[in-house]
Amino acid sequence: MLGTELIFLGLIFGSIGIGYFMYGKKQSDPVIRYTGFALMFFPYFFSSVTWLIVTGVVLLLVPAIAKRF
Repeated sequence: MLGTELIFLGLIFGSIGIGYFMYGKKQSDPVIRYTGFALMFFPYFFSSVTWLIVTGVVLLLVPAIAKRF
C-alpha cells in the first residue's frame, strides 16, 4: 500500500512540476522553472509519504513566497 501512495503522489507532484517548468520557461522566470524541475525529480529521493507531502507543499509555495521578496 505504501508504494502505491508514493507513486501516486510522485505522479501528482511531477505533473504539477511539468506545468511549473513550462510556465517558467515561457515567462523566463528562473524561480518557477527551477521549482518545476525540483517538483519533477524530488519524489525519487523520498520513501516516506509524510516527508514527500511536506516537501511537495513547500516546493509548491516557493514561487509565491519568492514573489513577495
